[in-house]
Amino acid sequence: MNIDIKEIGQRLKGLREALDMTQEEFAASCSIPLNEYIEYETGDKDLTISVLKGIADIHNVDMSVLMFADEPRMNSYFLTRKGKGLAVNRVEVYNYQTLAGGFNNRKAEIFEVTVEPKADDVEMHYSSHNGQEFNMVLEGRMLLQINGKDLIMEEGDSIYFDSSLPHGMKALDGEKVRMIVVVL
Repeated sequence: MNIDIKEIGQRLKGLREALDMTQEEFAASCSIPLNEYIEYETGDKDLTISVLKGIADIHNVDMSVLMFADEPRMNSYFLTRKGKGLAVNRVEVYNYQTLAGGFNNRKAEIFEVTVEPKADDVEMHYSSHNGQEFNMVLEGRMLLQINGKDLIMEEGDSIYFDSSLPHGMKALDGEKVRMIVVVL
């Protein structure tokens, strides 16, 4: 299992312990089945952005703390230099780099996401979470599925959608995709 997933699990456990909650209580507070929560905490199962955002919102912590172990400090602006955002590889083919993680009380989570190509027989990873999402392709081509609808996106294309609908993405043409993702 990816070391980043294990570290996120440790931060999740630390949050639970800081709140003085049992695994059962914490899982119930987040409406996550206990066995699934235990897998998240041990780092045996990847937490989607939607699960992390839900936990962060419910327990009033910044998502950056769970994803990157970094406490936001800036209130007026936060500058991220090219390639310098905190990064995490949550899923083997997805790399997330936060672009606003140091700004306190953000209204949106903003990432540069790199999607690596994978074999055609590998299942697409789907996510859904409350709110809305904006994606803009910077490099490459990808298949974006939203609620069963296939959309091909190319460099410069963007989409804004209801992120409660199941959605997943896949790099096309055997090339990586780089994109900006804004989760509201």
